[in-house]
Amino acid sequence: MRKLVAAMKLSVDGKCEGPQGFADWVEAWSEDYELTQRIDACLLGSRMYGGYEQYWSAIRDAPREPLPMTGKLPAAAELAWSAFAQRTPHYVLSTTLVAADWPHTTILRSIDQVSALKRQPGKDIYLMGGATLTVSLLDAGQVDEFHVISYPLLAGPGKALFGQLQQRHQLQLLNLRDLGGGRVRMAYAIA
Repeated sequence: MRKLVAAMKLSVDGKCEGPQGFADWVEAWSEDYELTQRIDACLLGSRMYGGYEQYWSAIRDAPREPLPMTGKLPAAAELAWSAFAQRTPHYVLSTTLVAADWPHTTILRSIDQVSALKRQPGKDIYLMGGATLTVSLLDAGQVDEFHVISYPLLAGPGKALFGQLQQRHQLQLLNLRDLGGGRVRMAYAIA
């Protein structure tokens, strides 16, 4: 069975968003978890999908221009992810989304469909978020691994990723890596 691998960039105090609705401490939204070789599909929630589509479409359509959302040029790793993402199937779990413009995107309507997707042949699936979907799938027993890049910041106000968990989840450390600048990447299996 394919694994569902959740990955997030968090502050040390567990925030996935600051008060303005995004993680302003993250310098690039590339895939920095070393998952690309082991995945062949991405899963997002409908709340995250709109911003995802806007961000990555801007990079796809004008890779040498500043991004409208940040005013910065795309990082080299973002350009690499953009190319990978354009050819990779995406799934959006939503009961309300009617259509998706990102290439190769399918809308799923239930957690049962996520479970069915995991049973299909293929590589692992990258659960990109957002927070509500990640917590829901953790509590539903669908997440097999959780990868996090922890930023050296106590964000204070903002959205705590695990604030809505309904149950405790034991984790087993798979690996730990110092990324420099105070950032640490950790990978856990959900026990």
